[in-house]
Amino acid sequence: MDKNIEKMIAVVPSERQLKWQELEFYGFLHYGLNTYLEIEWGDGSAALDILNPSDMDVEQWIVSMKAAEMKGIVMFCKHHDGFCLWDTKTTSYNIMNTPYGKDLLKEVADACVKYDMKLGLYLSPWDRSHPAYGTESYNDVFIQQLDEILTGYGKVFCVWFDGACGEGKNGKKQRYDWERYYAFIREKQPEAVISVAGPDVRWCGNEAGWHRAQEWSVVPAKLMSAECVAELSQQEDTEEFRAKQVNSTMEDLGSRKALEGAGPLAWYPCEVDTSIRPGWFYMEHDDNRIRPLDELLDIYLNTVGANANLILNVPPCREGYFKKNDVKRLNEIGCFIRDTFSYNLAEDAIIQADSCAEDGLVEAVRSQNMDGYWKAAAGKETAELEFMFSSEKTIDYCMLMEDIRQSQRIEKFRILYRTEGAWEEIFEGTAVGHKKICRFEPVKTDAVKVVIDESRSCPTLRFAGFYYGYYVPEVKTRSR
Repeated sequence: MDKNIEKMIAVVPSERQLKWQELEFYGFLHYGLNTYLEIEWGDGSAALDILNPSDMDVEQWIVSMKAAEMKGIVMFCKHHDGFCLWDTKTTSYNIMNTPYGKDLLKEVADACVKYDMKLGLYLSPWDRSHPAYGTESYNDVFIQQLDEILTGYGKVFCVWFDGACGEGKNGKKQRYDWERYYAFIREKQPEAVISVAGPDVRWCGNEAGWHRAQEWSVVPAKLMSAECVAELSQQEDTEEFRAKQVNSTMEDLGSRKALEGAGPLAWYPCEVDTSIRPGWFYMEHDDNRIRPLDELLDIYLNTVGANANLILNVPPCREGYFKKNDVKRLNEIGCFIRDTFSYNLAEDAIIQADSCAEDGLVEAVRSQNMDGYWKAAAGKETAELEFMFSSEKTIDYCMLMEDIRQSQRIEKFRILYRTEGAWEEIFEGTAVGHKKICRFEPVKTDAVKVVIDESRSCPTLRFAGFYYGYYVPEVKTRSR
């Protein structure tokens, strides 16, 4: 085997990364003093008495997100203004000293348990109100805040950092002790991934829902520190930052060509973060500016359906609940996912593969569980799998999943369908990874082929499914 290929397929996910990837889709909750000021970034000077919701309904947040088929939420515990939404001993600038006077993180954590949703936590290292910010003692304060939220609210699936670094109230900038933060999180919540400015999950490069044409999880290890460099971090909130795409030199992070001579490699999967509204915190003037369903479904299909996880922000309003337009859109997203992908049309198909490794079973691809997988025979870099249906079916989606426990291997594939005894191509793709959802015009057929043309050593598939969705969102992003 080529030494470069050997090096690439030796890189595999950790157990915590595997569990995180299975979540696929979850929500952000931006709420705080900024909600009442209708701004995105507070400076730490807002009066605490403005936070006085008249109809707080935390359970509605969680139920609405679950209806969208989200599997968890990430709670904003502290944004850059330094205001804390839990009962903290590190600062008086917290929710217990507002008219609301309750530990909001506890309420969210309890609702997550009640409705079987995973809990993640965001904590901004940048703190524009704490007097210690910009001094070494602030790192002790930040560790104490991590200790409070990681030990008092149950099991956590992720700790979400951004690299934003700017001045505090004393005009100083902080040197974040990232390695100390990471070690502390590993001690207190060893199963939690550390996202974005962290070693487990990589940021996509923007906040607009943009994504690469092909997403790879095996990438140069140097990317793991990209968001932790203060000089490269976000200094202010701007439209340009939210909408910017990573530069063209970073478009291809993990192809075989991109990894040649790249030095050490790492399993560093991608997460795409974006908001259901134009901004992150609630603004009344955006009540009728919820993103169109087609746009959000297109983002879902090109993130969750293209080897990335998606985190979608939904901001509670000043009264303390999700507005009806946001709830309506969440329900529509969930209906699409359930209606389209609940029934695999190949469930009873006869499946044949042109080769199979001794430790792989072609029948395993009927199920998304991780108990089994198909793998091509040793030495094979190409393969064909044929699915023969019991009767003619109409299909317009194909879902493929690699067994990423054996790394990401498939580099180029095609989908063909049988019509009048001949095979015709309906889709061509590159990277698969955890999940690839292929969209095409509806076709009627009694047989489909998945043809793997290029791979890193013998390819694997954990799952292959075919579906018909009566609603197909208009494709508004670039061709896949």
